[in-house]
Amino acid sequence: MSVPPPEARNEAGPETPNLDFEGTTPYEDYVQADVLTHLQHPLSDEPGEMVFLVATQVMELWFTVLVHEWQVACEALRQDELPVVLEALRRSTWELESLNASWKPLAHLTPVQFNAYRAALGDGSGFQSAMYRRLEFLLGDKSASMLVPHRGAPRVHAELEKALYEPSLYDEVLGYLARRGHAVPPEVLGRDLSARYVPDPRVEQVWANVYAGGQDTPEVRLGEALTEVAELVWRWRNDHLVATRRAMGAKSGTGGSAGVAWLEKRAAKTVFPELWTARSHV
Repeated sequence: MSVPPPEARNEAGPETPNLDFEGTTPYEDYVQADVLTHLQHPLSDEPGEMVFLVATQVMELWFTVLVHEWQVACEALRQDELPVVLEALRRSTWELESLNASWKPLAHLTPVQFNAYRAALGDGSGFQSAMYRRLEFLLGDKSASMLVPHRGAPRVHAELEKALYEPSLYDEVLGYLARRGHAVPPEVLGRDLSARYVPDPRVEQVWANVYAGGQDTPEVRLGEALTEVAELVWRWRNDHLVATRRAMGAKSGTGGSAGVAWLEKRAAKTVFPELWTARSHV
């Protein structure tokens, strides 16, 4: 049995926490902080690279949380458990705000500062993030070609392929609306789930009817929760665009991407599109 060091014994008192453990602390066992804080391996001497690494890794963790929340929402939608859906979506808005705040340390990089460690990225680029791709798939932005970069990682590729053919969060929402008696077209409900969602004027009319039918219905509450998510996703994309434009201008991005031009196209896309266009008809 280990004996606490003298200083620990001297400090002991009724309010002193337990300081003596046989191995690692229970906090370490649960959080794995030692693993997290030793995942940063800068490849340059530029101090800002450490900030870039940590901020990017934090983003990956938030992607993981958001994927979890939206999967919870999808399962609850399939069971018509709207309170569970709304709670998951509400949590995800707070998490999206935290994700978006991750841009703060990177948002004011000058071209010289970014160029000091940009070469360390090599062919690496954010569009290669598997967890971000799963997030995009859940939002309905699907593309089989985005599995190609992950062919060398069988487990990751299999997870992405599974996500490609599963209903997106919006697909599950439309299924819920159909079960509630709304005229969601059968062609939309039976669409190819591996394809990118394409807006349909008949779905737009469904949302217009929802909003015209009263302000405290389950469908309106769901629509507003989704709108909050969509707005924060747009802010994420726009913050990414602005930070990139500030750090590197119109130069080509890493990994062969078009950089700012590619991000501009992403920022112009609307998540859950008919929720926005229907507002013009209410």
